[in-house]
Amino acid sequence: MIKLIVGNKGSGKTKTLISMTNEAVSHSAGNVVCLEKGLKLTYDITHKARLVDTDEYAVEGFDALYGFLAGLMAGNYDITHIFVDATLKIGGRDYEAFALMVDKLNKLSAASHVEITFTVSCSVEELPERLHEMVINK
Repeated sequence: MIKLIVGNKGSGKTKTLISMTNEAVSHSAGNVVCLEKGLKLTYDITHKARLVDTDEYAVEGFDALYGFLAGLMAGNYDITHIFVDATLKIGGRDYEAFALMVDKLNKLSAASHVEITFTVSCSVEELPERLHEMVINK
């Protein structure tokens, strides 16, 4: 299952993601992973979650992000949740490319039973319509 936290800068997306990550850790029987661009969430995310800096692994673009997420899931069958902050800073502002990545990840997450949540810094109207049903903070 894919979830999107959508809103313009300063709308509280990252705070929502932090809360969801820490909540998932307290209820998950497996591993929780949080990806971010740069190390900004070090003191906000519980140490029980795996915090990954995409800059450290040179993840740039949606194809690279998809490959990185697929590799995480392939390498660890115990992952139950993945949270990605600053998605458009990692992948770029091509909303259709983002939607294509989400389409592929939706199949992968369903097969591996991993819930993936992205923060997306834009308005809902800017996203392709097929993604609107995934927005959780309407």
